[in-house]
Amino acid sequence: MNADVIVAGAGLAGLVATAELADAGKKVLLLDQEPETSFGGQAWWSFGGLFLIDSPEQRRMGIKDSKKLAWQDWMEAASFDREKDEDYWGKQWAEAYLTFAAGEKREWLRNMGIRFFPVVSWAERGGSLAEGHGNSLPRFHITWGTGPGLVEPFARSVREHMKNGRVVFHSRHRVDELMIHNGAVVGVCGSKLAPSNVSRGEESSREIIGDFEYRSEAVLVSSGGIGANFDLIRQNWPSHLGEPPKRMISGVPAHVDGRMLTITENAGGRIVNRDRMWHYTEGIQNWNPVWPKHGIRILPGPSSIWLDARGRRLPAPNFPGFDTLATLEAIQQSGYDYSWFILTEKIIEKEFALSGSEQNPDLTNKSFTQVLSRVKSGAPAPVQAFKDKGEDFIVADTLKALVSGMNNLVDEKLLNAEEIEKQIRARDRALENKFTKDLQMKALRDARTYFGEKISRVATPHSILDPKNGPLIAVRLNILSRKTLGGLQTNLSGAVLNKAGNAIPGLYAAGEVSGFGGGGVHGYRSLEGTFLGGCLFTGRTAGRAIADDLG
Repeated sequence: MNADVIVAGAGLAGLVATAELADAGKKVLLLDQEPETSFGGQAWWSFGGLFLIDSPEQRRMGIKDSKKLAWQDWMEAASFDREKDEDYWGKQWAEAYLTFAAGEKREWLRNMGIRFFPVVSWAERGGSLAEGHGNSLPRFHITWGTGPGLVEPFARSVREHMKNGRVVFHSRHRVDELMIHNGAVVGVCGSKLAPSNVSRGEESSREIIGDFEYRSEAVLVSSGGIGANFDLIRQNWPSHLGEPPKRMISGVPAHVDGRMLTITENAGGRIVNRDRMWHYTEGIQNWNPVWPKHGIRILPGPSSIWLDARGRRLPAPNFPGFDTLATLEAIQQSGYDYSWFILTEKIIEKEFALSGSEQNPDLTNKSFTQVLSRVKSGAPAPVQAFKDKGEDFIVADTLKALVSGMNNLVDEKLLNAEEIEKQIRARDRALENKFTKDLQMKALRDARTYFGEKISRVATPHSILDPKNGPLIAVRLNILSRKTLGGLQTNLSGAVLNKAGNAIPGLYAAGEVSGFGGGGVHGYRSLEGTFLGGCLFTGRTAGRAIADDLG
C-alpha cells in the first residue's frame, strides 16, 4: 500500500480534499500530469468570485438576501428536468451547497485568512421574470487576492503536510487507468511524463519516460472538465443550441482535457448530463497568450449595444451580463459563431472588467491604492492593453468608419452602417425621458439604483453617437469555452456511482469532473461564483467522507 488515499488532480478541489485528508491523519499521494508550477490548476487563473448568501458584505451594501430566495433562483436557473435519474443527486447537492453558502462557508474561509472585496457584484442577473433565471440580487463576492488568494491557504496546507510526510506529491504523473480488484478501486497506474520547465498555464510535453503503479484504500478523481478539448465539446454539444461553433477560443489551459472522465467511466463510473456545459459569449482573443487559443472573458456592465454578426440588436433578455445561455442560443441561431459590442470610451472606462487573476493586478496584489486608481479617467491598464493590441477591438471617430473596420476584420461585408445607426439612434432617444419601453435602458437605470453598481460597474447613461462620449469602440465577441456542468455522478459523500446507482467501493470524485457535485449541481445554468465554490465544497465533503469511511 503506497498511501491511504490517492488524489488524481492538484487543482482546487484536489488540494482541498488533500488538506482535509492529511488533517485527519491520512497519508495522501497527490498526482498531477502538469509540472508543479501549475499547483492549483484553473482556480489560480480565476477572478476569485464566490457565491455567498446573506453575507455581512451584502448587508453592508443594503442587500437583503436569504436561502429561500437563493433556492428560488437556483431552481429556476437549473431547470432540473431529469430528477428521477441524471439530476437526482445533482439536486441534492444543490440543496446541500446552498446550506453551505448560507452558513459556514464564509467563516470557514475567513478562518483560513481569506477576505473579500467589500463591493458585492451582480453577475448573471437574468432579465426576465422574478421566477425566471438569474440572481435576484448581487451575490458575487470577489476574493481579495483573486484566484491565487483563494488557492494559497490550501496550497500552503498541502505543502506543510508534504514536509511532515503525510502528503507525497508527484508532478508529471499522468493517470491512465484505475486499478480494480473484486469490484473495488485499489489504485492507479499510468505514465511518467518528461520533466518540464514551462511556466504556469503553458502547454507541457506529453513525452513518456516511464510508468508507475500505486495502490491505496481509496482514489479521489479531481481532474477537471473538458474545456480545452474542443473535440469533446463538439461531440457533446447540446442539441437545443444547434450545430456547435466552428470557431471557439479557450478559457482554460490545454491540460483541461477530460481524460479522467473516460478513464473513470471505463472503471464503471457513470457520466451524466454530458450535454450540459457553460461557455461564455463575450470572449476576446488574448493578445499575450499563455496557452493555445487563449481567450479572456469580458465581464461587461449593461450599457453596450449587443449586435449579432449581421448587425441586428439581440432581443431581451440578451443584454451584457444577464443570461449567458440565452445569449449563446441567440448567437447560434444567427448562423454565425461571433457577435459584436458597440460602445463608447466612457462605457469601456467604467464597465469593462476582464476575468482572470492576471487581468486584475490590483485585486490580485491586494492593493487598495491600485483599486482606487480605477476611478480615474481612462480604461484600466489591462483593458487599455486589449484596446490597443487586441485583434478583436476596433476604434473609430465615426460610426461609418467603425462599421467599415468591423467588416474588414471578418473579411465579409455583413454590416450596414445605416441600419446600425438607426438602431443606436433609437436607443439614444430612450434617454430623453426618465421612462422608456427599451428594456435594456430600463435595466441600466435599475442597476444604478444599487450603490455598488453605480460607483464601480455602470456608466452614467449617455448617447452613444454623441462625439463628446467617443471615440466609438467595437469588439468582436467569440465563443469562449469554460466549464463542464455534467460529469461523474456522485452521492452526497462524493462516492462515484455506477450505472446501477451503486457506489463503487474505493472511488470518489470532486470538483468539475463531478459536475461540481452529483454529476450536475447547476443543472442547465450557473448563477456564477459557484464553480470555485463547488470545488471547495465537493473537495471538503469528499475529503472528510473518505477519512470517515477509512476510519
